[in-house]
Amino acid sequence: MDILSNLALGFSIALSPWTLFLALIGCFVGTIIGCLPGLGPSNGVALLIPISFSLGLDAISALVLLTSVYYGAMYGGRISSILLNIPGDEPAMMTTLDGYPMARQGRAGDALVISGVASFYGAVIATVGLMFLAPMLSRVAFQFGPAEYFALYMLAFCTLGGVGSNNQAKAAMAAAIGLGIAMIGLDKTTGMPRFTFGELHLMDGIDFLVAIVGLFAVAEVFHFIESHGKNSAIGVKLGKIRIPWGDLRKSQGAMARGTGIGFVAGILPGAGASLGSFLAYMAEKSVSKNRANFGKGAPEGVAAPEAGNNAAAGGALIPMLTLGVPGSGTTAVLLALLLTLNITPGPLLFTEKPDVVWSLIAALLIANIMLLVMNVPMVKVFVKILSVPSWVLLPGVTMVAFVGIYSLTGSSFDMLLMVAFGLLGWICRKLDIPTVPIILGILLGNAMEDNLRRAMVLSNGDWTYLFSSGISVALWTAAVLGFVAPMFLRRVLKKPPLPATESYDRD
Repeated sequence: MDILSNLALGFSIALSPWTLFLALIGCFVGTIIGCLPGLGPSNGVALLIPISFSLGLDAISALVLLTSVYYGAMYGGRISSILLNIPGDEPAMMTTLDGYPMARQGRAGDALVISGVASFYGAVIATVGLMFLAPMLSRVAFQFGPAEYFALYMLAFCTLGGVGSNNQAKAAMAAAIGLGIAMIGLDKTTGMPRFTFGELHLMDGIDFLVAIVGLFAVAEVFHFIESHGKNSAIGVKLGKIRIPWGDLRKSQGAMARGTGIGFVAGILPGAGASLGSFLAYMAEKSVSKNRANFGKGAPEGVAAPEAGNNAAAGGALIPMLTLGVPGSGTTAVLLALLLTLNITPGPLLFTEKPDVVWSLIAALLIANIMLLVMNVPMVKVFVKILSVPSWVLLPGVTMVAFVGIYSLTGSSFDMLLMVAFGLLGWICRKLDIPTVPIILGILLGNAMEDNLRRAMVLSNGDWTYLFSSGISVALWTAAVLGFVAPMFLRRVLKKPPLPATESYDRD
């Protein structure tokens, strides 16, 4: 009954005209961001955070807008994957394996409808799972002390290094860079400056919003400049949009299995939608009676990864809200938003600010309905956006980044710092170093240090206190396995080749 009463509270807020308008705008903008190759949900949310502050949005309004952008981008990534064979973001990569062959067979409209329905299925079930599991996990989180939280943070970094990256060493180095950046500023205990080099602007530390916009959005701008602003072109014709009822019925099992796998993958800190999409596709291929057609245009090969990555998007919100540990790169950006709004995610969030949490859940349910309506009858509108040349897109992204950060901080130093982070992100991209661990290190570094210090104070410097409870031992074990196991399972977790789509590229 508590869940129903809390959900009623959430809908009473989410159904207000202003909140519905923000959800609609967020869904539309998010779908556009998702269908443009290379941007993805992390960049989209990072770009719009400064804009939400400059508009003076309160906590609920800002969360509704940006999570709608998040979900919309997850929906939109399938459009360029199916029509261009270019994933809008990494989780949509698996959709290219069967989506593009379907499009080459003249079934682009069918593939888009199947993927839209599968995205809706996965996202709605994941939101319902968020509704029931998040309060339960928040009660478990009351058992966490400084040792348990430190082990949890280590789990987040290790899973990012193991599962979320192709190279553990590079991911560990990126996490170390992020933790080092988090140490810049005045030490909370001694009041001594650390790594400021006498620069007064650095005494308060690095604003994580400046770092996020730089590492995601500005780095993408540098990448566009390097690629000489190559224009995109529609690879296949869309044709008539219809609802393939037969394929949808055959794909129901694939949607259900993909949703379950993706949801669990989303809950794991650092794993995110990419792993959920990959596991959902591989699992469906192994159990499907139609496995011989996988890679050649199987509808189940479109439904499973789309349900998986959208379910993972919802699952990733659970550790962010209940434990303060993001489950993906985009939820790391959303965590930065919460911290900026002076909202501390954790077990007390559901009791101290139920209006924020439950209005967010209700808004997500509403946003999914909006996205289903948008992404089936209006898909031709979004397809036209794929023809936007990069010489138009590039100045727009640059303008939004600079205007947003300056309106938020009013500091020209922060704008220069944002450019520096953009260069860092571009260099990391060139060297194949993941940037999400850097963001995670900046976001969690101070909390990780505080919990380590508290643990040492409570134990009088005894480091074995970090392994003194069953929860902490379990988390440390999971962290070690999450970091080491992929070294031996790299061939299994490795992204599969694209033999079917490569043959189409030569046509």
